[in-house]
Amino acid sequence: MWKRLLVALVLLVSAVNARAVEYTDVYVDADPAQSGWGAFLVQSDTFQFIAFFIYGPDNQPIWYTGQLTDDGTGKYTGAVYRSIGTYFAVPWNPADHPVPSPQIGIATFQPIDSYNATLTYTIGDSGAVTKSVTRQTLTSYKMAGNYSGSMAGSVSGCTDPNDPRTDPMFRARYGLTVGQSGDASATLVFTFVDTTHAGIVCTATGPLTHFGRLYQMGPGTTLTCTGPGQDGKTRVLTIDSLHPTGQGIEGKLTGDVGGGCTASLHFAAVLTVNN
Repeated sequence: MWKRLLVALVLLVSAVNARAVEYTDVYVDADPAQSGWGAFLVQSDTFQFIAFFIYGPDNQPIWYTGQLTDDGTGKYTGAVYRSIGTYFAVPWNPADHPVPSPQIGIATFQPIDSYNATLTYTIGDSGAVTKSVTRQTLTSYKMAGNYSGSMAGSVSGCTDPNDPRTDPMFRARYGLTVGQSGDASATLVFTFVDTTHAGIVCTATGPLTHFGRLYQMGPGTTLTCTGPGQDGKTRVLTIDSLHPTGQGIEGKLTGDVGGGCTASLHFAAVLTVNN
């Protein structure tokens, strides 16, 4: 009992304190004809470390790294460095690696959405280079299974200001069953168990689009809810940033829940022991 309660509390705190999108991934040029160019990006809170694998004026591979920080406008901007060191086939000589590395340029990572961005960088006197980048998809992720979790967010914009669905501090606990057909489609069944929403079952079904470490369900994803206070009608929504975690699954659900109301809910869940 206490273990279940602890899990629920941890998940609820996680959902309430959802941060900005985490952009860690491998990024490539959105134009598939430009294969071989790209960047590795690792994010830590509001800081990003980015390693470019690009080409020099002799058309040979060359590496640079950047250290970017959220500038408060949704962009990440910072210095670009070029590091040098000892030839990999011989013992490392610290004298070959000046510390700190000299700054050689500046870069900006401007997210367009959870999956795409504009990357602009200037290196030396080459002039600014602007690339439309997207997350590189490697292999499919398995998400199918049974989970237990919580969601938090808001329900707003209802036509009737007294609509009982209006809730700026929506909180709920649920059991979640996920069915998946590769990278083609998925079904998420939320069976709510908290006192306020007990007996409500909501089923989201839709196509999957795979972007690197993330999936998106939509457009065309449908949501049907049955149980106490539900009308059973089918509505349309989007689930963004859907992905497996080390212990379970998480994502963000946005869409119409009737009466002009729009839900914006983060959810997270852990795999149940019997999976």
